[in-house]
Amino acid sequence: MNRPGRLLAFAASLAAFVAIAALLFRSAGPVAGPEGPILVYCAAGLRKPVEAAIKSYGPGVQLNFGGSNTLLAQAELVRKGDLFIAADDTYVQLAREKGLAAETIPLARQVPVLAVAKGNPKKVRTIEDLLRADVKLGQANPDAAAIGKLVRQAMEKRSRWAALKEKTLVFKPTVNEVANDLKLGTVDAGFVWDATVLQYPELERVELAELAGLKAEVVAVVLTCSARPSASLRFARYLAAKDRGQLEFRKDGYESVDGDAWAEKPSLLLYAGAMLRPAIEKTLEAFEKREGCEVSRVYNGCGILVAQMKAGVQPDLYFACDSSFMEQVKDRFGTPADVSLNQLVILVKKGNPHGIKTLQDLGKPGLKIGVGHEKQCALGALTQETLLQSRTKADVMKNVVVQSPTGDLLVNQMRTGSLDAVVAYVSNAVAAADALEAIPIDIPCALAVQPLATARESKHRFLASRLMEALKTPESRRRFEAEGFRWKGAP
Repeated sequence: MNRPGRLLAFAASLAAFVAIAALLFRSAGPVAGPEGPILVYCAAGLRKPVEAAIKSYGPGVQLNFGGSNTLLAQAELVRKGDLFIAADDTYVQLAREKGLAAETIPLARQVPVLAVAKGNPKKVRTIEDLLRADVKLGQANPDAAAIGKLVRQAMEKRSRWAALKEKTLVFKPTVNEVANDLKLGTVDAGFVWDATVLQYPELERVELAELAGLKAEVVAVVLTCSARPSASLRFARYLAAKDRGQLEFRKDGYESVDGDAWAEKPSLLLYAGAMLRPAIEKTLEAFEKREGCEVSRVYNGCGILVAQMKAGVQPDLYFACDSSFMEQVKDRFGTPADVSLNQLVILVKKGNPHGIKTLQDLGKPGLKIGVGHEKQCALGALTQETLLQSRTKADVMKNVVVQSPTGDLLVNQMRTGSLDAVVAYVSNAVAAADALEAIPIDIPCALAVQPLATARESKHRFLASRLMEALKTPESRRRFEAEGFRWKGAP
């Protein structure tokens, strides 16, 4: 074909692809809007448990089935839709790279297997058997379906893919179509999910060494283009709930996840050091609105919070003012993430009437000094360590007239004029910049690290984990830095 002809053919192919994609999108039902149903792109192999869950969930969900890769390409093309349920978590990473992924919620696990007709009439046991002349092999298209992609990757690593590709009689868009071909006898063997075999009584699985150890994570992804993220998260929570959607996944042969218990409006309890309040409140409010949940906050000195936890109270998350307090209750929580840093400073009145420049100056006779309470808050413990290492503790403590459980209370007393200087955090200085000025304490130990962790025994571990992620986002980082914190969380 000449060059103009090739260009015309390419243009025609491109137009056809766009038309097909548009047709697929229209076939999914009404476009999701503020008052309409959510549009869910769902891997075809997951049809049975998802449709069963919707029967108990109720109206408001439009499903569009297809291969995981096909659906992701469709979502990228039209930039509409609310939820993407992928058969394999590799598509979650692809969705992130394309800027399509917001929250993710794990739903189930499945493994790729070789399926044959019941009784295995062709006696297929190995890859070599698949290559026999009398065996017809069917597969899911690796460029469209998750099962096909996973099998191709596994076989390429063992240099078996080229031969299997050549031997394949037909490549199908979805795993269900491969299973149907096996059921009808159109093919003798095909790669499907273990859960798929359990849903077809006419089939049985064959264990292949080349597929040993492979496992796919089924994940629900809230799309960044979603017009109804709260409704999308609600449905995803329902699918992941151990007493709702997970019942359907288990019934259909999937390895279920230990999801949260279902609640129309779930509630989390957050314990957080008092100094963190201005940096996290807006993030918590936004999270509550988006998730349709409630986050109960308890702000106080970390010593007090730790004492309450040791007395039996168990929050879903703990955001500590310093790592030393997280260490005291580490057996109750998962691996903590260090989110931010806060520096100790000396706060004095504007103009610094007493000429205070260093920790040593806090020991001048006649001064009234305030510090954090050593046992009740991270501020107090860190202050005592700093005074000890700077060899100023004895002189400074002679002038201490107030030991407070929070830096905010020290700032309030500075504002009323009852104190001449306090040792507080730089975040306290930001909040009081109109009346006070800060003097840096240039000692390495005068730096607190703020770790965040979710409780091991939380009834809403997935929800708590999403809140933890929300507190580590770029938007959260901007809020921390605006309050005087330094950022340490992952970008």
